[in-house]
Amino acid sequence: MAVATLVWNQDNLRLIDQTKLPEQLEFIECNDVESVAESIESLRVRGAPAIGVAAAYGVVIGVLECIRNGKACAQEVPKAIQRLAATRPTAVNLFWALDRMTAVFEAIDSEDPKIILQQLLAEANFIFEEDRKVCRMIGKNGAELLETGNTILTHCNAGGLATADYGTALAVVYAAVEEGKEIAVFADETRPLLQGSRLTAWELQQSGVDVTVICDNMAGTVLRQKKINCVVVGADRIAENGDVANKIGTYGLAVLSREHNVPFYVAAPLSTIDMTLANGDLIPIEERMPEEITQGMGRQTVPEGVRVYNPAFDVTPNELVSAIITEKGVARKPFDTVFQSWLS
Repeated sequence: MAVATLVWNQDNLRLIDQTKLPEQLEFIECNDVESVAESIESLRVRGAPAIGVAAAYGVVIGVLECIRNGKACAQEVPKAIQRLAATRPTAVNLFWALDRMTAVFEAIDSEDPKIILQQLLAEANFIFEEDRKVCRMIGKNGAELLETGNTILTHCNAGGLATADYGTALAVVYAAVEEGKEIAVFADETRPLLQGSRLTAWELQQSGVDVTVICDNMAGTVLRQKKINCVVVGADRIAENGDVANKIGTYGLAVLSREHNVPFYVAAPLSTIDMTLANGDLIPIEERMPEEITQGMGRQTVPEGVRVYNPAFDVTPNELVSAIITEKGVARKPFDTVFQSWLS
């Protein structure tokens, strides 16, 4: 990514407003916890790893608010953490990052606010840098699955815009290109908010990668007619057995991949694996506002009074997943056995 998705600026968090892409590249500055929370809820910042990093810095901003307003951190910071945790239920990286920030805070909550600020900022910076390194390792491990001349199909956006560096699913592409391999990408537009056509296509174009956008309902035809070597997607939460929650439409793409004998890969950091959930049926699925469908194109596209069902994610059963690419390596079935050895 030529432009950083999120940057800490001494006392605020600077974000790309991803709701404005690809028409405008605009930045917003978050100076209070509520602005960070609103940015996560409204998808100004999105992608499981990026949400986690943003929330970590949101906790730091909570301490800065205490200092500015003369309030006690011991009472106010837990409220900030609770507000940030309530933003989006599916992406486990959000809770993983907030748990880390909570652990640091609880160890020093009686200290001087400046010491609390210093320690929490250090942890947030560490989470940021850790994500950057993880992205690079995911890319390196995944690039080994690609050969020059390959064409991949992807869904939603799991690139630099979704992380602190150059992504998870798209990290595989970027790393392969850096190795000198010629790689082309077909990107599902990803209804209803078009993260594929607005975001994935934008960042791949910025990076000089060959990209073609298709409507979601064209994936079956593309898999049948074009030489797609593999599908690579990201993940918002992975259960212990390898069931994968990702952007709505991922499950259908996995079914189509199996029908056409195309490998279906998931690229995600170990922090996305939730070992407390035995299977994907236990993953909470966020349901978003009906207006994203009824008015998603800037005009009324559904008759008034018609009900709308708008889940933001679906769950792909592990039997449809060929492999899960992490910073630790490429996991294959049985996923639970691999995860337990990596995370123990």
